[in-house]
Amino acid sequence: MKDVQKEKDSRGIEIQKVGVKGLELPLKIQRKNAEDITIYSVATVGVSLPAHYKGTHMSRFVEILNEWRQKKNLGLDMKRCVETVAEKLEAKCGYLKFNFKYFVDKTSPVTGVSAPMCYDCSFKSILENYGEEDEEYKFYLGVKVPVTTLCPCSKEISAYGAHNQRAIVSVKVTYPEDEHIWLEDLIKDVESCASSELYPLLKREDEKYVTEHAYDNPKFVEDVLRDVVLKLRDNEIIDSFEVECESLESIHNHSAWAYQAEGV
Repeated sequence: MKDVQKEKDSRGIEIQKVGVKGLELPLKIQRKNAEDITIYSVATVGVSLPAHYKGTHMSRFVEILNEWRQKKNLGLDMKRCVETVAEKLEAKCGYLKFNFKYFVDKTSPVTGVSAPMCYDCSFKSILENYGEEDEEYKFYLGVKVPVTTLCPCSKEISAYGAHNQRAIVSVKVTYPEDEHIWLEDLIKDVESCASSELYPLLKREDEKYVTEHAYDNPKFVEDVLRDVVLKLRDNEIIDSFEVECESLESIHNHSAWAYQAEGV
Protein backbone atom coordinates (compact mmCIF):
# COMPACT_ATOMS: atom_id res chain seq x y z
CA MET A 1 0.00 0.00 0.00
CA LYS A 2 1.15 3.53 -0.67
CA ASP A 3 2.70 5.26 2.37
CA VAL A 4 1.97 8.98 2.02
CA GLN A 5 3.88 9.79 5.21
CA LYS A 6 7.15 8.81 3.51
CA GLU A 7 6.70 11.28 0.71
CA LYS A 8 9.01 14.29 0.53
CA ASP A 9 7.96 17.73 1.78
CA SER A 10 9.32 20.83 0.04
CA ARG A 11 8.42 23.57 2.56
CA GLY A 12 11.70 23.34 4.46
CA ILE A 13 10.25 23.37 7.97
CA GLU A 14 11.60 20.99 10.62
CA ILE A 15 8.92 20.29 13.23
CA GLN A 16 10.14 20.36 16.83
CA LYS A 17 7.54 17.95 18.23
CA VAL A 18 4.95 15.80 16.50
CA GLY A 19 3.18 12.76 17.88
CA VAL A 20 0.10 11.81 19.89
CA LYS A 21 -1.54 13.56 22.83
CA GLY A 22 -4.28 12.46 25.21
CA LEU A 23 -3.42 8.76 24.95
CA GLU A 24 -5.06 7.06 27.94
CA LEU A 25 -3.06 4.17 29.36
CA PRO A 26 -2.84 2.03 32.49
CA LEU A 27 0.66 2.60 33.86
CA LYS A 28 2.49 0.48 36.42
CA ILE A 29 4.62 2.50 38.86
CA GLN A 30 6.47 1.97 42.12
CA ARG A 31 5.35 3.32 45.48
CA LYS A 32 7.49 4.08 48.50
CA ASN A 33 7.45 1.21 51.01
CA ALA A 34 4.55 -0.45 49.21
CA GLU A 35 3.71 -2.74 46.33
CA ASP A 36 3.70 -1.49 42.76
CA ILE A 37 0.35 -0.17 41.56
CA THR A 38 -1.33 0.37 38.21
CA ILE A 39 -2.62 3.90 37.69
CA TYR A 40 -4.67 5.68 35.04
CA SER A 41 -2.44 7.99 33.01
CA VAL A 42 -2.72 10.31 30.01
CA ALA A 43 0.34 10.27 27.77
CA THR A 44 1.85 12.75 25.35
CA VAL A 45 4.63 11.41 23.17
CA GLY A 46 6.41 12.90 20.20
CA VAL A 47 9.59 13.30 18.20
CA SER A 48 11.27 15.89 16.04
CA LEU A 49 10.52 15.59 12.31
CA PRO A 50 13.10 16.47 9.64
CA ALA A 51 12.04 19.07 7.09
CA HIS A 52 12.06 16.61 4.19
CA TYR A 53 9.61 14.15 5.84
CA LYS A 54 5.93 14.74 5.14
CA GLY A 55 4.74 13.01 8.31
CA THR A 56 5.61 10.70 11.18
CA HIS A 57 4.22 7.23 11.92
CA MET A 58 1.55 7.85 14.55
CA SER A 59 0.75 4.18 15.19
CA ARG A 60 4.32 3.46 16.28
CA PHE A 61 3.96 5.75 19.30
CA VAL A 62 1.00 3.74 20.55
CA GLU A 63 2.74 0.44 19.85
CA ILE A 64 5.84 1.45 21.80
CA LEU A 65 3.95 2.79 24.82
CA ASN A 66 1.65 -0.23 24.88
CA GLU A 67 4.74 -2.44 25.11
CA TRP A 68 6.57 -0.32 27.69
CA ARG A 69 3.59 0.35 29.96
CA GLN A 70 3.74 -3.26 31.11
CA LYS A 71 7.29 -2.96 32.38
CA LYS A 72 7.65 -2.46 36.13
CA ASN A 73 10.48 -0.01 35.75
CA LEU A 74 8.94 2.52 33.36
CA GLY A 75 8.58 5.13 36.09
CA LEU A 76 12.27 4.67 36.91
CA ASP A 77 13.60 4.14 33.39
CA MET A 78 11.73 6.46 31.07
CA LYS A 79 15.02 7.20 29.36
CA ARG A 80 15.15 3.84 27.60
CA CYS A 81 11.52 4.25 26.59
CA VAL A 82 12.03 7.66 25.01
CA GLU A 83 15.23 6.36 23.36
CA THR A 84 13.15 3.56 21.83
CA VAL A 85 10.70 6.15 20.54
CA ALA A 86 13.49 8.19 18.93
CA GLU A 87 15.15 5.12 17.45
CA LYS A 88 12.03 3.58 15.92
CA LEU A 89 10.83 6.91 14.57
CA GLU A 90 14.33 7.75 13.25
CA ALA A 91 14.34 11.06 15.11
CA LYS A 92 17.00 13.23 16.77
CA CYS A 93 14.76 14.28 19.65
CA GLY A 94 12.10 12.52 21.71
CA TYR A 95 9.48 13.71 24.19
CA LEU A 96 7.38 11.68 26.63
CA LYS A 97 5.06 12.79 29.41
CA PHE A 98 2.56 11.00 31.65
CA ASN A 99 -0.02 12.94 33.67
CA PHE A 100 -1.70 10.89 36.37
CA LYS A 101 -3.58 10.93 39.67
CA TYR A 102 -1.65 9.61 42.65
CA PHE A 103 -3.32 8.63 45.92
CA VAL A 104 -1.64 8.73 49.32
CA ASP A 105 -3.37 7.51 52.47
CA LYS A 106 -3.49 10.37 54.98
CA THR A 107 -4.33 10.17 58.66
CA SER A 108 -6.19 12.99 60.38
CA PRO A 109 -4.10 14.84 63.01
CA VAL A 110 -6.19 14.12 66.14
CA THR A 111 -8.62 11.23 65.68
CA GLY A 112 -6.35 9.26 63.36
CA VAL A 113 -8.99 8.42 60.73
CA SER A 114 -7.49 7.55 57.36
CA ALA A 115 -8.61 8.17 53.77
CA PRO A 116 -6.91 8.51 50.36
CA MET A 117 -5.72 11.97 49.29
CA CYS A 118 -5.36 12.67 45.56
CA TYR A 119 -2.50 14.58 43.92
CA ASP A 120 -1.97 15.52 40.27
CA CYS A 121 1.46 14.22 39.23
CA SER A 122 3.60 13.89 36.12
CA PHE A 123 6.65 12.14 34.69
CA LYS A 124 8.34 13.89 31.76
CA SER A 125 11.38 12.92 29.68
CA ILE A 126 13.12 15.01 27.04
CA LEU A 127 15.84 13.56 24.81
CA GLU A 128 17.92 15.82 22.57
CA ASN A 129 20.38 14.88 19.81
CA TYR A 130 19.86 11.15 20.19
CA GLY A 131 22.90 9.05 19.23
CA GLU A 132 25.21 12.05 18.89
CA GLU A 133 28.14 13.19 21.05
CA ASP A 134 26.16 16.06 22.52
CA GLU A 135 23.16 13.86 23.41
CA GLU A 136 21.27 15.25 26.39
CA TYR A 137 18.54 13.69 28.52
CA LYS A 138 16.41 15.19 31.29
CA PHE A 139 13.75 13.67 33.50
CA TYR A 140 11.21 15.86 35.30
CA LEU A 141 9.15 14.79 38.30
CA GLY A 142 6.11 16.98 38.88
CA VAL A 143 3.41 17.26 41.53
CA LYS A 144 0.63 19.68 42.45
CA VAL A 145 0.00 19.87 46.19
CA PRO A 146 -3.14 21.54 47.61
CA VAL A 147 -2.56 23.28 50.95
CA THR A 148 -4.08 25.94 53.20
CA THR A 149 -2.73 29.48 53.57
CA LEU A 150 -3.87 32.02 56.15
CA CYS A 151 -3.18 35.70 55.50
CA PRO A 152 -0.79 37.31 58.04
CA CYS A 153 -2.05 40.79 57.19
CA SER A 154 -5.68 39.81 57.72
CA LYS A 155 -4.82 38.27 61.08
CA GLU A 156 -2.90 41.37 62.16
CA ILE A 157 -5.55 43.96 61.31
CA SER A 158 -8.72 42.03 62.23
CA ALA A 159 -10.28 42.14 65.69
CA TYR A 160 -11.07 38.45 65.29
CA GLY A 161 -10.56 35.88 62.58
CA ALA A 162 -8.47 35.98 59.41
CA HIS A 163 -9.20 35.01 55.84
CA ASN A 164 -7.77 31.71 54.70
CA GLN A 165 -7.93 29.81 51.45
CA ARG A 166 -6.75 26.80 49.52
CA ALA A 167 -3.52 27.19 47.58
CA ILE A 168 -1.94 24.97 44.95
CA VAL A 169 1.83 24.48 45.06
CA SER A 170 3.18 23.10 41.78
CA VAL A 171 6.70 21.66 41.90
CA LYS A 172 8.84 20.26 39.09
CA VAL A 173 12.31 18.84 39.83
CA THR A 174 15.16 17.21 37.92
CA TYR A 175 17.86 14.94 39.33
CA PRO A 176 20.59 12.54 38.11
CA GLU A 177 19.68 9.26 36.43
CA ASP A 178 21.25 7.19 39.20
CA GLU A 179 19.22 8.90 41.95
CA HIS A 180 15.56 8.72 42.91
CA ILE A 181 13.01 10.96 44.61
CA TRP A 182 9.73 9.52 45.86
CA LEU A 183 6.52 11.40 45.23
CA GLU A 184 5.53 10.82 48.85
CA ASP A 185 8.66 12.65 50.10
CA LEU A 186 8.22 15.56 47.70
CA ILE A 187 4.58 15.97 48.72
CA LYS A 188 5.46 15.87 52.42
CA ASP A 189 8.13 18.56 52.00
CA VAL A 190 5.70 20.89 50.24
CA GLU A 191 2.90 20.35 52.77
CA SER A 192 5.24 21.22 55.64
CA CYS A 193 5.71 24.72 54.16
CA ALA A 194 2.04 25.78 54.27
CA SER A 195 -0.09 27.27 57.02
CA SER A 196 -1.70 23.84 57.17
CA GLU A 197 -1.85 20.74 55.05
CA LEU A 198 -5.17 19.42 53.75
CA TYR A 199 -6.85 16.17 54.76
CA PRO A 200 -9.47 14.11 52.91
CA LEU A 201 -11.36 13.22 56.10
CA LEU A 202 -11.69 15.29 59.30
CA LYS A 203 -13.76 14.80 62.45
CA ARG A 204 -14.70 17.78 64.60
CA GLU A 205 -11.63 17.43 66.80
CA ASP A 206 -9.45 17.36 63.66
CA GLU A 207 -11.16 20.40 62.18
CA LYS A 208 -10.54 22.37 65.38
CA TYR A 209 -6.86 21.43 65.28
CA VAL A 210 -6.40 22.27 61.59
CA THR A 211 -8.17 25.63 61.90
CA GLU A 212 -6.17 26.69 64.96
CA HIS A 213 -2.91 25.37 63.49
CA ALA A 214 -3.38 27.50 60.36
CA TYR A 215 -4.26 30.54 62.50
CA ASP A 216 -1.04 30.10 64.50
CA ASN A 217 0.96 29.68 61.28
CA PRO A 218 -0.06 32.55 58.94
CA LYS A 219 1.72 32.70 55.58
CA PHE A 220 1.64 34.84 52.47
CA VAL A 221 2.00 33.13 49.12
CA GLU A 222 5.56 34.52 49.16
CA ASP A 223 6.25 32.78 52.47
CA VAL A 224 5.11 29.42 51.17
CA LEU A 225 7.17 29.79 48.00
CA ARG A 226 10.34 30.76 49.87
CA ASP A 227 10.00 27.90 52.33
CA VAL A 228 9.51 25.40 49.50
CA VAL A 229 12.56 26.83 47.69
CA LEU A 230 14.68 26.33 50.82
CA LYS A 231 13.50 22.71 51.12
CA LEU A 232 14.43 22.01 47.51
CA ARG A 233 17.81 23.75 47.84
CA ASP A 234 18.60 21.57 50.85
CA ASN A 235 17.95 18.41 48.84
CA GLU A 236 21.38 17.48 47.47
CA ILE A 237 19.89 15.16 44.86
CA ILE A 238 17.96 17.89 43.01
CA ASP A 239 19.71 19.53 40.04
CA SER A 240 17.04 22.07 39.14
CA PHE A 241 13.50 22.98 40.08
CA GLU A 242 10.50 25.14 39.34
CA VAL A 243 7.99 26.15 42.00
CA GLU A 244 4.69 27.92 41.50
CA CYS A 245 2.28 28.81 44.28
CA GLU A 246 -1.23 30.00 43.47
CA SER A 247 -3.46 31.09 46.35
CA LEU A 248 -7.14 30.90 45.39
CA GLU A 249 -8.13 33.97 47.37
CA SER A 250 -11.31 33.80 49.45
CA ILE A 251 -11.96 37.58 49.57
CA HIS A 252 -10.74 38.54 46.07
CA ASN A 253 -11.89 37.57 42.61
CA HIS A 254 -8.33 36.74 41.62
CA SER A 255 -5.44 34.60 42.83
CA ALA A 256 -2.23 35.60 44.58
CA TRP A 257 0.70 33.98 42.76
CA ALA A 258 4.46 33.46 43.09
CA TYR A 259 7.02 31.62 40.95
CA GLN A 260 10.67 30.64 41.26
CA ALA A 261 12.98 28.56 39.06
CA GLU A 262 16.58 27.62 39.77
CA GLY A 263 19.07 25.65 37.70
CA VAL A 264 16.78 25.33 34.68
